[in-house]
Amino acid sequence: MIPWLDPDDDAAPFPHLDTALEDPNGLLAAGGSLRPERLLAAYRQGIFPWFDDEQPILWWSPSPRMVLTPKQLHVSRSLKKFINKELYECTIDQAFSRVISACSQPRDEQDGTWITEEMIEAYQTLHTLGHAHSVEVWHEEELIGGLYGVSVGQVFFGESMFSLKSNASKVGFTYLCEQLADWGYELIDCQVQSEHLDSLGAATITRDEFIQQLEQFCIKSPTNNAWQNQ
Repeated sequence: MIPWLDPDDDAAPFPHLDTALEDPNGLLAAGGSLRPERLLAAYRQGIFPWFDDEQPILWWSPSPRMVLTPKQLHVSRSLKKFINKELYECTIDQAFSRVISACSQPRDEQDGTWITEEMIEAYQTLHTLGHAHSVEVWHEEELIGGLYGVSVGQVFFGESMFSLKSNASKVGFTYLCEQLADWGYELIDCQVQSEHLDSLGAATITRDEFIQQLEQFCIKSPTNNAWQNQ
């Protein structure tokens, strides 16, 4: 049995991360709420929510953890060539609702989605408060890709991305990394390993290493112009 969090007490602490299950990897607790206080406390501790409509809120902290330092982004020669053609345009925080809605659509290999209406509402609130952000990728004024996540200090916690045209999500992620590097961000949390992220230079570290980095970077502020007037 995993611990149950009181949904009426956002100040109640999460269980110690050492108690997270190995199978399924990283499952830590259930219950609680998706209010901003609970969500931001979770991210600062290396915890994120992931569940579907038929489950209670589930909280996870897997090990290993996939991360990327913005300045260490790997852009392949072919991707650089594609970006230099300037076929796509990228913006920030211009269509957050549309991006998270597109990310919530079931993929070909999935029956449903973990980005439930409850999650969409919660992250929309975080966006309104200035904590959640989106990158949009446009082609001829059509939204064809994007991603969203949560910013805490000098850490960006990536949540999901979508792509409707070739290379759209890679172009959006490359744009995000360039912006974060300029703003002094030190870490992007990519959560779990994937070949897509491997190709962009992300790597896995242990949970303990990840938490050490969060303790160092979540308390530092990015540059003052981060996320402004983009």
